[in-house]
Amino acid sequence: MSQVEKATSADGTTIAFEAYGTGPVAVVVGGAFCDRGAFRDLAQALGELGLTGVTYDRRGRGDSGDTQPYAVAREIEDLTAVIAAAAESHSPAYAFGVSSGGALVVEAIAGGAPIAKGSAIEVPYRSDAWPAPDDYIGTLERFEAAGDREGILRYFNNIVVGMPDEMVEGMKGTPMWEPMLAMTYTVKYDGLCLGGDDQSLPTETLGRVTVPFLSVCSSGTMMPALHDSAVVLADALPDARAVELPGEFHQVPAAVLAPVLADFYRS
Repeated sequence: MSQVEKATSADGTTIAFEAYGTGPVAVVVGGAFCDRGAFRDLAQALGELGLTGVTYDRRGRGDSGDTQPYAVAREIEDLTAVIAAAAESHSPAYAFGVSSGGALVVEAIAGGAPIAKGSAIEVPYRSDAWPAPDDYIGTLERFEAAGDREGILRYFNNIVVGMPDEMVEGMKGTPMWEPMLAMTYTVKYDGLCLGGDDQSLPTETLGRVTVPFLSVCSSGTMMPALHDSAVVLADALPDARAVELPGEFHQVPAAVLAPVLADFYRS
């Protein structure tokens, strides 16, 4: 296992990351309820393909700090700091966003972060046919004000993801339960990266993502709106293409995904 390294963001926040391999940096940006351990296998696989595969704790998660007040711009600074800390000289850097982490990659590139090519899997921008929950950010903030972490976890999985409550109940007592509870307040950060209460395609922002972009979906994502979000995003970007890879719901195995990303970054 790679040693945990630390980057210092522009506002002084410590961001923890792991880096594998040598070569151009390829950072994995996790989505909701994901810490750096969730994508260690992908970072390692990228590291074996001639890249420096990086996975990190977004602010408020794992071993990273969480300086307030929150803003999406601070997360862009965090990602930029991780790239700078992990990079060798001035080689190009790449980023792959998982779900709502893909929205952060979009915002970062549009905001001028040093990312030469971007990629993401199934960024859940919403549409009229697939609307975001009403008063989403306000609802999360009310749970937070009440100190109800479990309420956030249940609300997110039941209402946002559509998971039956018995499946959420089945997570209790498993090794994932406590780490998920610890990350509940950062679910709001993912919502804000997606646009807050609206979460529709950010057309103006997407127009500023002029670097090449690969939008991935999984063959195992049976929710049509989520599966098709990859094509919707690719069509809305200036220089992008979509690809479906064999996988499970909302995920593709590292052994399948890493070579496709590596080929795209090098092309």
